[in-house]
Amino acid sequence: MKLFIKILLFLFSIVVVVGLCIGAYFAYLWSSNLPYVGSVKDYRPPVITRIYSEDGHIIGRLWEEKRTVVPVSELPAHLINAFVAAEDARFFEHQGVDIQGIIRAFLKNLSAGKVEQGGSTITQQVTKSLILKNVRKTYRRKVREAILSVQLEKSFSKEHILFLYLNQIYLGHGAYGVEAASRTYFHKPAKDVTLAEAALLAGLPQAPARYSPVAHFKLAKARQKYVLSRMYEEGFITEAERDQALQTNLVIYGKDTNTFERAPYFTEHVRRYLLAKYGKDLLYRGGLKVYTTLDLKMQVKGREALRRGLTELDKREGYRGPLKHLSAGEMKDYKARALKDLSLQNPKVDSVVEGLVVKVDDKGEEVSIRLGEALARLPLKEMKWARKPDKDVAYYAARVRKPSSVLAKGDVVPVRILEKYGDDRPKETDDGRKGKSGKKHDGFTWLVALEPEPAAQGALVCLDAETGEVKTMLGGRSFDESQFNRAIQSRRQPGSAFKPLIYSAAIDQGMTPVTIIMDSPYVSSPNAAGEVWKPKNYKKKFYGPTLIRTGLAKSRNVITVKILNKIGVGYAIKYARKMGIESNLAPNLSLALGSSGVSLMELTRSYAAFANGGMLVTPFFVKRILDRGGNVIEENQPATTPVLSRETAFVMTDLLKAVISEGTGWRVRALKRPVAGKTGTTNDLRDAWFMGYTPEFVTGVWVGYDDSREMGKGETGSRAASPIWLSFMQEVLAEKPIRDFEVPEGVVFAKIDRETGHLASGRSRKAVFQAFKEGTEPKEYSPARSSTAAAKPFSQFDMDVQ
Repeated sequence: MKLFIKILLFLFSIVVVVGLCIGAYFAYLWSSNLPYVGSVKDYRPPVITRIYSEDGHIIGRLWEEKRTVVPVSELPAHLINAFVAAEDARFFEHQGVDIQGIIRAFLKNLSAGKVEQGGSTITQQVTKSLILKNVRKTYRRKVREAILSVQLEKSFSKEHILFLYLNQIYLGHGAYGVEAASRTYFHKPAKDVTLAEAALLAGLPQAPARYSPVAHFKLAKARQKYVLSRMYEEGFITEAERDQALQTNLVIYGKDTNTFERAPYFTEHVRRYLLAKYGKDLLYRGGLKVYTTLDLKMQVKGREALRRGLTELDKREGYRGPLKHLSAGEMKDYKARALKDLSLQNPKVDSVVEGLVVKVDDKGEEVSIRLGEALARLPLKEMKWARKPDKDVAYYAARVRKPSSVLAKGDVVPVRILEKYGDDRPKETDDGRKGKSGKKHDGFTWLVALEPEPAAQGALVCLDAETGEVKTMLGGRSFDESQFNRAIQSRRQPGSAFKPLIYSAAIDQGMTPVTIIMDSPYVSSPNAAGEVWKPKNYKKKFYGPTLIRTGLAKSRNVITVKILNKIGVGYAIKYARKMGIESNLAPNLSLALGSSGVSLMELTRSYAAFANGGMLVTPFFVKRILDRGGNVIEENQPATTPVLSRETAFVMTDLLKAVISEGTGWRVRALKRPVAGKTGTTNDLRDAWFMGYTPEFVTGVWVGYDDSREMGKGETGSRAASPIWLSFMQEVLAEKPIRDFEVPEGVVFAKIDRETGHLASGRSRKAVFQAFKEGTEPKEYSPARSSTAAAKPFSQFDMDVQ
């Protein structure tokens, strides 16, 4: 028996020795050519690129891995302890590999019948993630992982390893590291998370998708309970702290704050610029800080002005019908879903929500709208605009007389919240304005107005007049609906908004504001097909001898065509190029009427030269870019080129001020400060423009349909576009002091008779002060009777036939 035992011991010893030798051999073999652990010293993971507005608000974030690196010193102790307790309780004791922890995890998982604890230490997880991240999972890799983990512990402090771990680990929903995860789930930085929130985050590493608090809240809470229990067992928290954390209500957000929504067209343009210049890798992994020219407050005002303007246009166009119509059965299901819609529980005054028509009362002249649990009252006066669309009938000529001609029970319609009944306190609207005070009305909670979903599109651009900084840019009514940027990418006919470039060219060729042009029928020479062109004025009338000043103010087409014919089409095209127009221009007289498509941005740029004294600005979006180390890699300064004399620029400004005071831009007088501008309307009312400026800002607005269909009767630049411009500029300039345009040397003013163009006499019926280049002002006085026929014009070009 003793011999048998000796033989067994001998054989066992041989097996152990051989096993150790084989193990040592493979350990030596697998440990050769190990990666260098020092590579993690300069930890530079992919991080978020942030795009900022001028006033420091984040307007965009770009990433491949959504991560913000934070030092351990900025993280609360309970957050660090939560991860240590959940993932590696002996982290501060072992040297990279925890044999005791592996055995404990094995026994714990065996008794639980499922995986509750992992055997890998935090150091091993860092090794897998940063050093062996692309290596296939095999026994060889596990050995190398253990060896590298020991080396990592010898090379770096525990704090640095924690720093790597807490910033590298994936925690679900695209979030890498505790900072990104905290902002994703709680909308707060990691330094501000509570114990309950920290425990929730610490429960995610094992299975981020399974324990997602967004998709599987119950599982996430169960995992949080486990983490808090581990923290208590390890002495990190007291029993009372554990129990309090378990009872804490958690507010979980489905996604991180979408800063891109603040200025999507602007931010997308900047993103494309950065991608083209710096490439995908640096843009999405490099952690750039991009400081832009955008004024976020102005952007918000612009978005509101454009929305209101397009909504009012849509109302004038007529009612196109409900979003959808529901049967009785569908109405029941809709009501059930609406009860769960949080946006309908307490909507803000001035917000637009979706409602269900449940009753139409012609006798009471009102409609009952279901909004969640509440009923809203829609009176007839708030839907009188909803006539049947008819482009041949003016909007004010056909008003709705009874609700049933518009709505029916089962219609789903958008409505605007006007006020809440039964509450005497003023309501605050989305843009901060005070709403009407509430009034009692039996059975109804809300007073609403029928609000159309605009079909037309629009764009708005605002530049700093002196520098060319793009302060605001809206490329459409909704980026979610269409990413096409109509402010930059679109080429639309500007109509009369192009005329100032023709007039400016004429001023530089020697004409003056009181040069008289004969407004009479014009016929072009026949083309190759024998066709002739006969331009007409908007009202299809001719006005005889007309001052250039009046021709621009009243937007007379024939006058502009004759001016272009005089100065030459070739010269005008070169002049437009000099003024920043880069789009293709048709080399014919229709150019005078804005027949060639241009972008809103380039036309706004051209007007800036009038506003700032003759300097062509280069619009720019990015002021400065810093790399992840804080080094400046790009810095842009205003770039301007002189293209007009200060005298010509001011004379044009004075002429464009007359467009506001006497002509088609009359709506903009409500700004009640010095302003110059020009309306633009194309044939068949397909495009409406208003280009205007003050000494501070140059703003352009375009309105139309993407498919170039006609707008309604009378939808000119004056009616469709200038109200948007006015609404925006009123808000932008509300707190700024009133400034007038600076008069340069070389400009004089003369009081002229607007009918004759001569100096005004005591009996002139229409006298006005007009700016002239010094030496070009009129010298003769108007005769006693202010009659163009009785006066000799200062200068006349009669060009009825080419």
